[in-house]
Amino acid sequence: MENTIYGAYADNLPVILEDFSSRIKAENKKRKEETGYKLFEHFIARVKSTDSMEEKCIRKGLPVTTYSALKLIRDSIGMRIVCGFVDDIYQLVELIRSFDDCKIIAEKDYIQNAKPNGYRSYHLILEIETPYEDCLGNKPGKYFIEIQLRTIAQDSWASLEHQMKYKHDIKDPKRIVRELKRCADELASCDLTMQTIRNLIQDSSKEEE
Repeated sequence: MENTIYGAYADNLPVILEDFSSRIKAENKKRKEETGYKLFEHFIARVKSTDSMEEKCIRKGLPVTTYSALKLIRDSIGMRIVCGFVDDIYQLVELIRSFDDCKIIAEKDYIQNAKPNGYRSYHLILEIETPYEDCLGNKPGKYFIEIQLRTIAQDSWASLEHQMKYKHDIKDPKRIVRELKRCADELASCDLTMQTIRNLIQDSSKEEE
């Protein structure tokens, strides 16, 4: 895979992604066994393609090099985790924060502070220490993982908004933007209500015990 933008380090990326994914799955299984509740419903993980990474380097005015791809742009490895409830997102963030080999170097809470268009999600950039050499010649080497955490409702909305963003022949786009914003606010209210109901169910179960 020497001909990719990731150079000699291309083979490391899927291995790092698989290792981290396995850890997240194991924690989900453990939480389900201990509490009866999952931390998340599902996730999507990927290594950014060479074409996408090269395009992003050009768009950001960066040299199309392995260093740019692995050190200056920090989403060569990406993961989107979809949770059932808002509280699960924050529990997952704290779980990831506790990993000894990971350091959160950037985070944005678009759930508490939604974007003007209504977008809600929690973003993390992790720097993870690995047994593999990195493009600076360090071994153990450090690689970045970008993580987005959302509820099911937030993920559905983001998918719809993504379609809107990349369609160029939509009639009355201003109306659709308004409707999307209204929908985002309604879904946020629904997420809050669902969280409250689950809390009531959990409290009732504790009282019975």
